[in-house]
Amino acid sequence: MLNGKNLENNALALHTNVPIVKGSDKNAARRKRAARASVISNTSLIAAKLAVGLAIGSVSVISEAIHSSVDLVAAIMAFIAVRVAARPADRSHPYGHGKFENLSGTAESLLIFVGAGVIIYEAIQKFGESGETGGAIWGVAVMGFSAIVNFGVSRYLFKVGRETDSVALLADGAHLQTDVLTSAGVFVGLALVWLSGWHWLDPVTALVVALLIIKSGWDILLQSVSGLVDASLPTVEEEIIKHTIEDFSARYINYHDLRTRQSGPERHIDFHLVMPDEMTVEAAHQLCNQLEEALDQAVNGAIVQIHIEPRSVCTEVDGVYRCSPAHTYHAEIM
Repeated sequence: MLNGKNLENNALALHTNVPIVKGSDKNAARRKRAARASVISNTSLIAAKLAVGLAIGSVSVISEAIHSSVDLVAAIMAFIAVRVAARPADRSHPYGHGKFENLSGTAESLLIFVGAGVIIYEAIQKFGESGETGGAIWGVAVMGFSAIVNFGVSRYLFKVGRETDSVALLADGAHLQTDVLTSAGVFVGLALVWLSGWHWLDPVTALVVALLIIKSGWDILLQSVSGLVDASLPTVEEEIIKHTIEDFSARYINYHDLRTRQSGPERHIDFHLVMPDEMTVEAAHQLCNQLEEALDQAVNGAIVQIHIEPRSVCTEVDGVYRCSPAHTYHAEIM
């Protein structure tokens, strides 16, 4: 027959999992507005670049139109991704939909590689061809305008992406940041064509644009894939998490098996917490709630799972208590 102490220990050994409800609705609305602004600006710039590029026969301007077309598809994907990622957890996705943003970022990087390949092909075909230089001034104008617009939109996307932890918006911002550089490069290249009459500068500029695009795509791919394979949070954030947990050390014995990961804008944290045997279930529950709230504030939003363990069922090694872990990963014992 179980006595009250055994019942208390059994209850303490259960998982305490009370997800924190963040200001997610406000963040989701900000992400949607930013993604919508990117779609609108990209659509307008594509039309302008394509019209000018075809009119003056400039492969570098047409290449920029192709680049912006890839950006538009990426912006649409980001817009869809942030809407899906904002959905609450459900039966099919009990851990939420955050990784849709990582999937979006991965797909965007692959689109960048395709766009770069098309630009390289068109630039090679253009070598050796001659043309009029008078129309280059129109290309200079549209590239200058594009660089200015994309600079403003990319700053906006980066700001919202960092503040709301949106992988999709950060990837979209990286696209537009690259577009600023490539537009500036084409601007300079066409200005030289206009001033010097050296037509070969047009396809050379397009090739430089393609290389910059490939670099951007590779960076986005690495960032997106790290979220899909459940990489740990950055070391700086893990240190903040550890310090936050240790701020409550007077009320527990020790903690161990700390694990972290990021899924889109969401951070997931779980660890084991060893409690004094005399602590009631209610007191343990209150401590876990306070820990979860503190961690949520410390790392700008977190979903926390704490496994409670009474000291009497743990083993002491060098003054540190721990129970048999439920998984094969062993974190540093605190």
